[in-house]
Amino acid sequence: MWQPVLMIDGYILSVLGLSMLIPAALDFYDAGIMWSPFFTSALITVFIGVALFLSNRVRITGISLRQGYLITGICWISVGFFAAIPFLLTGAVQNWVSAVFECVSGITGTGSTVLTDVEAQSRSVLLWRSMLNGLGGIGIIIFAVAMLPFLGIGGMQIFQRENSDAGDKFMPKFIDIAKWLIACYLGLVIICALLLYWCGMGKFDALNHALTAVATGGFSTKNNSVAFFDSAAIEAVLSAFMMLGALPMTFYVMLIRGREIDDFRLGQIKQFLKTVFILILLITLWISWQNNVEFLKALRWSSFNIISVITTTGYGSMEFLDWGIWTGLFFTLLSLHGGCIGSTTGSIKVMRWQVLSSYLHKLFVSAIDQNRIVPVKVGDVPVDDKVVTSVLVYILLFLMTIAVSAIILNFMGYDFIVSLSASVASITNTGPGIVKEIGAMGNYAFFSGAAKWVLIAGMMLGRLEIITLLVVFTKTFWRH
Repeated sequence: MWQPVLMIDGYILSVLGLSMLIPAALDFYDAGIMWSPFFTSALITVFIGVALFLSNRVRITGISLRQGYLITGICWISVGFFAAIPFLLTGAVQNWVSAVFECVSGITGTGSTVLTDVEAQSRSVLLWRSMLNGLGGIGIIIFAVAMLPFLGIGGMQIFQRENSDAGDKFMPKFIDIAKWLIACYLGLVIICALLLYWCGMGKFDALNHALTAVATGGFSTKNNSVAFFDSAAIEAVLSAFMMLGALPMTFYVMLIRGREIDDFRLGQIKQFLKTVFILILLITLWISWQNNVEFLKALRWSSFNIISVITTTGYGSMEFLDWGIWTGLFFTLLSLHGGCIGSTTGSIKVMRWQVLSSYLHKLFVSAIDQNRIVPVKVGDVPVDDKVVTSVLVYILLFLMTIAVSAIILNFMGYDFIVSLSASVASITNTGPGIVKEIGAMGNYAFFSGAAKWVLIAGMMLGRLEIITLLVVFTKTFWRH
């Protein structure tokens, strides 16, 4: 059972190590450093990756369900540890837990940081942070589209039906899926970078923000995030690509290939776009009326920050907590929303909220008319009882994970609001919290090592749909 798992993990670590050569080359270009810390990190990571690959090399004819869980958990955790090596060797952080925190925040697309002065870091460190967002973004898309359907987690059985039936098969082979997804993903990053450069960003900043916007990760090269640029054009471009990152990446592949878009994807996309539009309109009107701000300025403020939070990106263009006492609760609830299944966003996601809403509608109708049959639907697509059950269990586990994490942090001595905010921000992979200490302009450096491990676990659990990791720790998993 273990050989295919370790072989695949070795392959992924080898790719990770080779990617470290990119910031190493930047070190050489900027300062003429021949033996960059990134080069050393690459050697370590590639050596271990190749050793794992060669020592466990077998012909893989199929992956069992149990192996699927192990591959997912081990690969993401190992990447989280090995990708942290450069942060230590460059001196960007001073201890191992902070390095792992920064790295896991990057690959999970959370965007939290322990760096108190981002702008003081070398360009290679800043690029590596953004690359982690980018690598994690494409990683979670492939995970969601190719792996989760067959693990049957939290309603993803809908994808299993779409991707496994001979007549409706999205693409015949996984390699084809991966190639098209990566091509579309890189295409969005390149277009975003070019537009940001055209809007006045420097080349380096444009590349970094393009990587983190499409990945909905939120890492920035500036201490004050996007607020540093104070540009409506830049905010508009980033808003557009955060939205594009929040839609299913398979949607773009199907458009390019001229395939008919199925009702399931369209139902998600329509609901997501409608929700964002309504929220932006309502908050714009509120800000404009309550604070006596002109409509276009209020629209700029509300649209960017709402899109940033609902897509779990976590950029900041201003301190939205100053809008009113209601903003804390509003943005907390907003971070629980997320984008579409198969996107780069974190949190619960649109489809599950659609299932829950439809199920509640069914209960209300049945309470009045017990003989009436009301199907549970996502858009116009009916879903069976197994999907409904898995969605309800997933949402319950998600909220319980937030509660347990917040209680643990509170017992460690942190204020309850700070604890709850940090837990929500980590498990939803949003990043910034609703208190100023860990807001868009704040950081997580003040948390103790033990608290950071709690938040690291939360980021991983949230990114990998919770059940994927938890099931490995059950007796049933290891029984056979």
